[in-house]
Amino acid sequence: MRPAVLTVAGSDSGGGAGIQADLKTMFALGVHGMSVVTAVTAQNSLGVQGAWELPVEAVRAQYRSVVDDIGVRAVKTGMLSSARLVEAVAELIAGTDAPAVVDPVGVSKHGDPLLAASALDSVRTRLLPVATVATPNLDEVAQLAGIRVETEAGMREAAAAVLAFGPRWALIKGGHLPGEAVDLLTDGTEEHWLRAPRYDNRHTHGTGCTLASAIAAQLAKGRSVPEAVTTAKEYVTGAIAAGFALGAGIGPVDHGWALTRGAPGA
Repeated sequence: MRPAVLTVAGSDSGGGAGIQADLKTMFALGVHGMSVVTAVTAQNSLGVQGAWELPVEAVRAQYRSVVDDIGVRAVKTGMLSSARLVEAVAELIAGTDAPAVVDPVGVSKHGDPLLAASALDSVRTRLLPVATVATPNLDEVAQLAGIRVETEAGMREAAAAVLAFGPRWALIKGGHLPGEAVDLLTDGTEEHWLRAPRYDNRHTHGTGCTLASAIAAQLAKGRSVPEAVTTAKEYVTGAIAAGFALGAGIGPVDHGWALTRGAPGA
């Protein structure tokens, strides 16, 4: 039986990020993907033209419907745009016996805000404490912890600040730094520096969603956090390399590259 993995995130009508990216990733990596839609966006390769949050009751009902019947081996969160949604989802995760990967989505790839400023404190105090792994990029680190990272050395300080909010592990994504694509995974005791070549490819829409979903998929298979993150980074690096043009703006990564070329952990 395939492990079941649940994504709690927004819908991307363009198919490159959000729920759509999560489910494609889960399929490619051999787990059964399930979804709780938190918001509907009108979105394409050029940006986000509109977003509509679902009522908390609808989000809670979706979650309970899936978890109470099917069960879940890992949960991944993405776009949670308001404090009410953040707090409701944090409560649901706290009552679920499964690892949780929290992608604290704050801004889209095009620079569109996806998290209300009033929700930041709820992310810090309610959501991050229930996370097995938190996966902020450098912009999200600045939002959450007020730390601007400009060098690799600064990633240690960022990780310590994120861990102070309560997740078991912090994965600080350094993709916005020049040079190699370097990430730092740490639980405050052990460190894992993960490096990958940087591809000359601007079609990177959905990378954060894809990475977090890949981590959740590997955790659902029983891998340790360092194993899950290492394998997930290899998968998303291949997906970036195979990214393709779509529309007139930033295209998506290729979630299906693993099915045609073979990927770690698939």
